[in-house]
Order: sequence, then C-alpha cells, then structure tokens
Amino acid sequence: MPLIDAELGPRPGPTGVPIRAVLVCLMVSIHHSGKATLAEAWRLAAFSLSRTSREQLGLDADRPPADDPHACLADNRRFYRAFDRLTSLLDPARHDRRTRLPQHQADLLATAWQDTDPDHTRKRELLQDIVTALVLTPVRWAKGRGYLRHFRGDVGIDTTATPVFARPPHVRRSTGELIASTEITAGWHHSAGNGPPEYGYSATLTVAARTRSVLGSFPQLALGLVLDTPHKRIGADAITTLRPLAELGLPAAFAVVDRAYTDQQPAHFAQPARELGYKLALDYKVDQRGVQGSAHGALLIDGSPACPLMPARLAQATTGLDDTAIRTPSEELTALIAAREPYLLRLKQSANTGGSIRFQCPAAGTSPSVTCPRFDRLHQRGPIHATAVDLTDARQRAAHVAAKPRVLPPAPDHKTRDLPKICHQQTITLHPGDLGHLDKFRQDLAYLSPSWRGTYSTVRAMTEGLNGRLKGHDLDLSDPKNRLAHGRVAQTILAALLVAVANDHFLDQWRHTHQPPDEPDASAETFEIPAEHLDRSPLTGRSRPPPVP
Repeated sequence: MPLIDAELGPRPGPTGVPIRAVLVCLMVSIHHSGKATLAEAWRLAAFSLSRTSREQLGLDADRPPADDPHACLADNRRFYRAFDRLTSLLDPARHDRRTRLPQHQADLLATAWQDTDPDHTRKRELLQDIVTALVLTPVRWAKGRGYLRHFRGDVGIDTTATPVFARPPHVRRSTGELIASTEITAGWHHSAGNGPPEYGYSATLTVAARTRSVLGSFPQLALGLVLDTPHKRIGADAITTLRPLAELGLPAAFAVVDRAYTDQQPAHFAQPARELGYKLALDYKVDQRGVQGSAHGALLIDGSPACPLMPARLAQATTGLDDTAIRTPSEELTALIAAREPYLLRLKQSANTGGSIRFQCPAAGTSPSVTCPRFDRLHQRGPIHATAVDLTDARQRAAHVAAKPRVLPPAPDHKTRDLPKICHQQTITLHPGDLGHLDKFRQDLAYLSPSWRGTYSTVRAMTEGLNGRLKGHDLDLSDPKNRLAHGRVAQTILAALLVAVANDHFLDQWRHTHQPPDEPDASAETFEIPAEHLDRSPLTGRSRPPPVP
C-alpha cells in the first residue's frame, strides 16, 4: 500500500472508496470463492462485512439498502471507480479498455509497454514493484517465522499461460479492417505440449524448490511473478523475479529452467542469473545436444567444458537423441555419460566479480582423473614410481594411475606451437564472452549425470506441481472468468492477488502438516489483531466456511 498511496497522492474532490478496501475485498473474494472479480468483491463489501470491518477499511459504516437498486448501483459504481483509478494511473498506454481499436492504433499504444520513455518505464517498474510486494508478503511472513530455514536457494522458473476473457484480433467483415483485441498487449501462448495455443498473457513464476540432497522441509511458495506478452522478454522476466530474493535475504543456489530459457541470449538470462549468484541446470533441444562449441581448445559438450581429446563415442553420446531417449536413458547411454566424467575439466576457481571462471585440465593436479602422454611431455612430468596398493581398498584401487582412463593423442602428435591453450597450460580462464552466444548452453552440472538428474528432475517436478496447484479447483489462474477486468494493469494486479492468496493457502496447509503443536504460531515482532476486533460472521452466499476460532 505505501507504493500505491505514494503514486495516488492527494486528489481533489471526494475521497471515494479507498483502494485498500478494494484490494482487501478482492483477496477475501479469492480466498472464499476463488474469483478475482470486482462484482464478487463488491458484493462482499456491501452485504457480507460487518459494521466494524467496513469502518476499518474506510467504507461507510452503513450498508447500502438491498431493496434500493439506485443506492446499490451508486455504491457499486464508487467501488469500481476506485479500482479504475488505480489501473488508469499505472497504465503507460491509457485508452478506453472496453473499445476494440484498429490494429495499427493498438500497436502504437502497445509500444508504451516496451519503449524507453522515462514516464512509461517508471510506471512499468512501479507496477512490477506492487506485484512483487503482493506476492512476497506471505514469503516474508514465512521467513520471519523460520519456516524457510531449510530452504537452500534452489528455484524453478517456468512460464505458464494466463488466458484473458477477450476476443483475439479479427478482420471486420463489413470493411475488411483488422480490429485489435481489447487486450492490446496480449498474444498467443504456445505451451511445450501438444495442446492448442491460448490467447492472453504469459505468467513467469519462480518457485521455491529443493533437490534430493536437501534435508528438512519448507513450504513450496511462489517467489516471483511477471505478467507479459507471450514469448517476449522470457529471460528478462525471469531475472526480474530473481532480483528481489537477494534483498529479502534468501540464499541463491541452482536455477532450474526448461529449454525456452536455454534459447535466450546469454546477456538476457544466463549471465545476469550468474551475477545474482545462481548456478544453472539446463536441458537442450535435439539439435543442441552433443558437442556445442569450444573455447581455448576445450570442447563444450552438453554445457560442460571437456578435454579436446575425449573419445568421439563419448563426446557424441547424446547427439541426435530424442526426448524419449533422454528422459528414459538406456543402460548404454548411462554408461557413456558416466565414462565422460573423467574427461571433464574441473573447476579450479569459482567466478570472480567479473564472472570469470578458472578450469583445470583433467590430467593436471595432484589427483588427476585421466593420464595423458601429451600433458606428461609438455609439462615434463617424471616417471611414476611403483607403489604398493591395497587391493581390498576400493579408494586406493580407483586412485591408482592404472585405473584411470588414458587419453590417446594422435600419432604423431601435433607440434607444440599448434596445440590448444588448454594443453599448453594446466588451467584456463573462461571469461563471459569467450564462448560468445554459446555461453547460453553452459551449465554447472554434467548433463544427465546423477547429480543433474537429482537437481533438474526434482525441481522441474516441483515447479510443474505448483503450476498445477495454481490452476486447481479452489484457485484457477488459467480460468479467464476469474479475472474479468480489462487491461494489462488490471490483469497483472488480479493475477498477483491470486498468487498471493495461493501462497497463503500453501503456507497454511504446510503449517498444519509440519508445524509442531507446541511451536508458537507467531513471533513477538508480528502484529496481531486483538481477538475482540476479529469479525467471525459468516459470509453470505456460496463460499468456504470461516476458519474455526
């Protein structure tokens, strides 16, 4: 509310219905009926709230007479105008949102949502700040009570369809003119599955997730939301959801995304995500698997830098494989992926402030994972002295040089001056621009390895699970009838309210399952409404019952 109040400021004339009252009634409507509609919210405000509740929200203490249609209509109009005042103020492209404009006029207005005009940019950023504050309110509540103490920073990011109750653009029969939709920035959202496209917006959601190796439990909450035109600014929207998490004091670990984000330019997603402290776990399309490029002589194989002399059979193990073969790998593919590991370059030093990373040759160091005649020749490694090995000790057997794969350079080998940098040096420094556009493929886990599967598959399942819960029976973000207000600002605010209420539901369900009976329900720093001021009168009409006192 401070963000909204600062933008509204003092206005001449009657005060009207407070926007806080409208937003609270919308959230109550979502909680009890799953609908973020102004009609349902007004009915709650007019006929279901007690006198005390209306006074606390800044509404008239007396309800409008139910048998006076003129009084009800006037009260309804005041309620609607309050919400319209907010959406008009935040809209960078103000117009009559109930009129279908010619497509060329709508396109001109829609540029306000992506241009660099300072006033337009300020309004877009303010709208996103309001959305972030709404979505993160239950998250702050959970963090303050220690419910996220086992959260290690793993997040899943996904884009889901948010249809609108508006017709798509069509050609007017009488004139042949192309008429735009009332939602001038909406578009067709194509999902990864085989379902038909949906007309509306795309909601980018960031989810608090966990990997198989994480112990303890925490509530699965939505940590961020951005509503945008489908298939536009996919990477930038994901970064927008991640930035506030650092300010909230949440850790950063793995960011797990699908192939739509792998296709983004490095400057749009991969590089900003790493600057925020996140590691990446990615998947690839069929034509992106296998050898993807090279830098300083090291091959980039399925996102991991590797020895340039890795056997071709291992390097090409995933080349041309379809999604079915990747999701259910055969024993042969699993063995090939395991055989790759010794040839992968090892991380020598994590990224510095400039994003540069040092990798080490797998034949270098005190515990090399391979043996390499080229490395021994260039770096004058002396002969290996015979040592006794306890054959009953699996670790000693694996550490012996005879148990490690041997790199086979071509015979005769290349001249020293013709060898790549990774062979001349024991380590290489990989700068952000060394891979060029191929940097979007680089990830921090070996593709299809057990660690990758334990991270990627688990987090993706949790991400899809939260998307399913947001489109369930109680709350359905995918039903446009639950969000009837026109305009992108209205749709954004209503979607944020739906996600905020959903977070509250998820948190409440988690507490009932995991919170010990003797654990205090609230900290001393949390404001609580005195029991005598609570309104426990049931809502009229079809709704959920109020909570048990």
